[in-house]
Amino acid sequence: MNIGAAARAVANFGLSDFRLVAPYDVAFREAVSAVGGAEVLRSARVFDTVAEALGDCTFVVGTTAGHNRVPLQPAERLEAGVAEARGHAWQHVGKVAFLFGSEKFGLSNEDLSYCHALVRIPTVPDTPSMNLGQAVAVVLYEWVRLDSEPSVRVFEPVAGAHAEQLTVMLLDVLSQSGYTNRITAVSTHEKVRRWIRRLRLGRRDAPLLLGILRQILWKFRTGSSDSA
Repeated sequence: MNIGAAARAVANFGLSDFRLVAPYDVAFREAVSAVGGAEVLRSARVFDTVAEALGDCTFVVGTTAGHNRVPLQPAERLEAGVAEARGHAWQHVGKVAFLFGSEKFGLSNEDLSYCHALVRIPTVPDTPSMNLGQAVAVVLYEWVRLDSEPSVRVFEPVAGAHAEQLTVMLLDVLSQSGYTNRITAVSTHEKVRRWIRRLRLGRRDAPLLLGILRQILWKFRTGSSDSA
């Protein structure tokens, strides 16, 4: 029902690229709460992991109420975070994604590590959590409200799949160097992923950095001190 309501909100605001990660209910496409959003629900793409769902996205905004965990990156008010996302869409080539958690648990810290920015809807402290469909509607309303678009696109950001490739390779370098012996692997993975997103890398930066990391790994594995 919550997935159906979210699909309806997506349709309400003229969007259609609806992605789900490992939905619990296999019958979600038949949700009666998707009145007006049935086509969005039928065309929804299902992924096994958050990384796969965000693979072609260059800017990801995560949503958090902030009441059940301490985010490891700052959460902005909705209008500021969405304005940043809209600015990215205006200036850059690539997809912007809004990431929502489940109705019951929200997004985990691992989920949030895939995000470039976090936003919170300014609800009252006594009831900080919103119904999922309502939260989607509020965020997308703010998105379409900022609909005037400048004509210049000057920067092509790295896509999510390449950002994750950089994350994995950098973690391999850290492991080979012994750095990850000092802190847990899970903690390191999330910290490195968040750091890569904060760098706001360009599409042309990725091949250069991947080449540098491959060279470092080759040196570690061969023990060679000769120049490449």
